[in-house]
Amino acid sequence: MKADFRAALEGKDLPILTLDNKWHKLFTQREKTPEIDELADDINALMEKQAKLRDDEKKVKALKKKLMSEIMELRDRVAREGEKSKASKELDEHTRLINDCNDRIEQYQDELIDIPREIYQKNMKLMMLSMDICYEKLERNSDHIEEIDKWITATRIELKKQIIEKQRREVENFNLYSYMHDIFGAEVIEIFDIGYDPEKQHPIRTMNIDSRAGGAEGGIVGGNPAG
Repeated sequence: MKADFRAALEGKDLPILTLDNKWHKLFTQREKTPEIDELADDINALMEKQAKLRDDEKKVKALKKKLMSEIMELRDRVAREGEKSKASKELDEHTRLINDCNDRIEQYQDELIDIPREIYQKNMKLMMLSMDICYEKLERNSDHIEEIDKWITATRIELKKQIIEKQRREVENFNLYSYMHDIFGAEVIEIFDIGYDPEKQHPIRTMNIDSRAGGAEGGIVGGNPAG
């Protein structure tokens, strides 16, 4: 997998990962490995060094520019005051400082040439490690999601079966109670204290039981002739 990632990323303009807050969020659920931490520290150190070199180069170039602007005036003074004058010594010192500036600027530029390559290489390695970790996490999550999905499907089927079975038994209970209510009457049902409450279980159907019970008031109740 690393080879596939590297081939896909080769030559790409990769962002500096340690500067990207979203990269840090990749590891909010787990800690970075020691190797990742070390690479991140190296990249940050290289970037700090790069920034310092650029700042130093900028300052030396500014100093060189100032010395160059002064050296023309010193040459004019030497021409007027002679080679042994104070101006001649200042001209020599300016020349030495300008040469020193040139050497330092060249040194900074040499170092600045190598740093971007070092940052790119370490950043590429950091991305490989990051992608490996993320890919591994994605695969584990995908496997777990698939297992959960299977469980949900199986549970949904079982839930449907149980709902149907519950409804079947509710209807059976209601019918049994209804028949017993019609046959034995409400008073007998209350004596036996069956513990079944049709008003809670089937409030709509209970109206049918009540209507039938009301129609039986002038007939047979509890199995005895009326009147």
